Amino acid sequence: MTVLGSKLHQDELNGGARSSYFNSPPLDVSVAFPQATPASKFPPHVADYYQLDDLLTPEEQAIRLKVRQCMEKEVAPVMAEYWEKAKFPFHVIPKLGEMCVAGGTIKGYGCPGLSITGSALATAEVARVDASCSTFILVHSSLAMLTIALCGSEEQKQKYLPSLAQLSNVACWALTEPDYGSDASALRTTATKVAGGWILEGQKRWIGNGTFADVLIIFARNASTNQINGFIVKKDAPGLTATKIENKIGLRIVQNADIVMNKVFVPDEDRLPGVNSFQDTAKVLAVSRVMVAWQPIGICMGIYDMCHRYLRERKQFKAPLAAFQINQQKLAQMLGNIQAMTLVGWRLCKLYEAGTMTPGQASLGKSWITLRARETAALGRELLGGNGVLGDFLVAKAFCDLEPIYTYEGTYDINSLVTAREVTGIASFKPTFLTKQSRL
Repeated sequence: MTVLGSKLHQDELNGGARSSYFNSPPLDVSVAFPQATPASKFPPHVADYYQLDDLLTPEEQAIRLKVRQCMEKEVAPVMAEYWEKAKFPFHVIPKLGEMCVAGGTIKGYGCPGLSITGSALATAEVARVDASCSTFILVHSSLAMLTIALCGSEEQKQKYLPSLAQLSNVACWALTEPDYGSDASALRTTATKVAGGWILEGQKRWIGNGTFADVLIIFARNASTNQINGFIVKKDAPGLTATKIENKIGLRIVQNADIVMNKVFVPDEDRLPGVNSFQDTAKVLAVSRVMVAWQPIGICMGIYDMCHRYLRERKQFKAPLAAFQINQQKLAQMLGNIQAMTLVGWRLCKLYEAGTMTPGQASLGKSWITLRARETAALGRELLGGNGVLGDFLVAKAFCDLEPIYTYEGTYDINSLVTAREVTGIASFKPTFLTKQSRL
């Protein structure tokens, strides 16, 4: 795979040079703002007001604590710096691998075989500290790995899943195209059968992990059947080019790519036998949509934890900010939102485990939770005043990171329409354009 971009981006792909750009120590903002501890020293978790832990198994409680400790120790100290530079902290990947959450609910092949609730909690705990890292793992695990697990052959599972579970290799998932986002089922990338394999031609856009992934899951339209097929593509495949998307305002650590395929050959053994229509992607998206719903839950937990500490530390008018009525009301409103979001997310997991979750329920969970998360983040930004626009204090960074999450895996509007279609029995996705004659 050819990767286009700046010299700094080329450096981050070279093992020995990955961290060379960050040799200078970051500014200690605690010197400038002695009354406020920055998020590099992450605040204690105090957002579980309705005691979700009581609803969890011992295994789920353990994975939640394990992920929380790793993220606070390994990622919190560096996240603001890497977010500002829009670079990925490659040196933390082995630490993320040690959490043993990649692969989520997949059983065997070196994967952890977590419950859907355990996997969701891990997603939230990663997002609590850094939303970009949670997206990195979600794309790798709940999209790419799960596609191989649900739609791959036994040989493909044996070949790819163990190294992906350890994060010694990284995967991405390529469905969206420049002209087809919400309308992804109309994708135009083609797969043409040739002797011994397939030729892929087309473009993909907004592909998380796409600039450095070792394995790419590509969806393309079969030139003969007109159905959607899935393929496993290696990063060094001739004709494959990935270009980093620059100038994002959110999830800046995530390395999104534009991918171009110019006569990329994929051998027969790397076609996913379980993907024969667009509907086959729904098996994967059902799980990933639950995981995405837990991302804003985690982000808001981190925002609340940060605001709770900040209001108690920082003083104005000779009193801590926590003593003022307006601040207390906003904090309580944030806390109420988080409890409601968490319980909706938990119920989604239980419905999935029971095999009764519907697409509309998953879509309502994702859309409603992200809507409440935006409100919660805005309140948090207000509570931090001027410091609320600094990435050092988490809230500004989290505020921006929520925006792409509000949009990806189905926009708020599209997910609302999925739910509305289910409860009314009427689909409203494709507008009927009036002809000039009918308008007259």
